[in-house]
Amino acid sequence: MVRDILEFERRVRARGFQNIAGVDEAGRGPLAGPVVVAAVSFAEDTPIPPVDDSKKLSEKRRLELREMILSTPGVGTAVVVISAERIDEINILKATWEGMRLALEQLDAVDFALIDGLPVPNLPVPSEAIVKGDSKSASIAAASVLAKTRRDEIMKEYDTVYPGYGFAAHKGYGTREHMEALARLGPSPIHRRSFKPVRDALSPPPEQLDFDSLWGGRR
Repeated sequence: MVRDILEFERRVRARGFQNIAGVDEAGRGPLAGPVVVAAVSFAEDTPIPPVDDSKKLSEKRRLELREMILSTPGVGTAVVVISAERIDEINILKATWEGMRLALEQLDAVDFALIDGLPVPNLPVPSEAIVKGDSKSASIAAASVLAKTRRDEIMKEYDTVYPGYGFAAHKGYGTREHMEALARLGPSPIHRRSFKPVRDALSPPPEQLDFDSLWGGRR
């Protein structure tokens, strides 16, 4: 049976909504870098690129699909970057919600949003949350591709600014390589200090503090 990746969009249009945007994010879990949110709306009856959950695709295929999405007639797109500093200020969940609101506000005439995951409060339009929506909705899948490709580009750029952490390879996720670099180099300016592994890297362990106190801080 062929999966109908436009089923949710058709259901919403049957309820009277016309301009439907899919919304997804990339980068909620990493220890460093921004969270990136994208929103994509396709015109009704426009041929849709063969999109899918970006996590299932190779980097090469994601980049190919990004070009196909951006060149689709009548497509609307918005990409919002929420910095590590903002994530630390309001927490990752609220930062993601903020990015979703901002992305939808940037799209013209959107009247409904399909959101990947769980419900999001205070969006500018009515919405429906779809668990694993990036593999069920064409609009959300397209948003996942735009968010993922943009975030990967950002992390590759940061790899040249803050060398030694391996950002180009692991994109800020807590891999073994990343954790070893974090312990060796300490946090960079783009590390999320509200995340426990980064907090731990900022503070010496208690036994180190006790040893220093015996020497009056002089070693």
